[in-house]
Amino acid sequence: MKFKNIHSWDLGPKEAIRLQNSLKQKIKLKKYSIIPKLIAAADVAFKDDKAYGVVIVLNYPSFEIIEQVFKTAEISYPYIPGLLTFREGPVLEKCFKALKTEPEIILFDGQGIAHPRNMGLATHFGILLDKPAIGCAKTRLFGNYTEPKQRQGAFSYLLDKQGRKIGAVLRTRSNVKPVYISPGHNIDLAASIRIILMCTKKYRLPQPLRLAHQLTGKMKPGK
Repeated sequence: MKFKNIHSWDLGPKEAIRLQNSLKQKIKLKKYSIIPKLIAAADVAFKDDKAYGVVIVLNYPSFEIIEQVFKTAEISYPYIPGLLTFREGPVLEKCFKALKTEPEIILFDGQGIAHPRNMGLATHFGILLDKPAIGCAKTRLFGNYTEPKQRQGAFSYLLDKQGRKIGAVLRTRSNVKPVYISPGHNIDLAASIRIILMCTKKYRLPQPLRLAHQLTGKMKPGK
């Protein structure tokens, strides 16, 4: 895949925040009415001093894996809330550069614009790849919300300090914990919710991300 090499990952926290504030100007949120046939998912796992990255491309609606790329990289960035992209970025860049199949949309295990500077993993990589990207996180990073109803498909909006909608707290299965959805780039919130529900089968996580997570788990030593 084409990848915009517009910056280094080797940035101190202050430089990284300045970069996020600069890239923020490039975010595009727009309507997305397509039913994609090729959906990618990206996931990263960590063990000791190594990051293990996976990007898979699946066919919709069969969820058959068309291509999968595995890469490893040395962990070169500490865990800092709001700067996770700089910890996961180097290994994911290697994965996407090696990917031969061109997906129509990409799901990330992380945030989109539901981030203090609107620059979560899905937004950052959506810009670098110039692709529609959605963040689907298991926990909240930023924003306020009320708990959605317990039925499948119920959601409440995730709001920033100014009351703007930056995501949704979505119940993908009845009576299970919600996931935190936010558009990353080249897609809007309504379409992000629709795509995540479309990709959810029997489990809490959408199938592409669930499969990617399983594969990163298998990559780690001792598995």
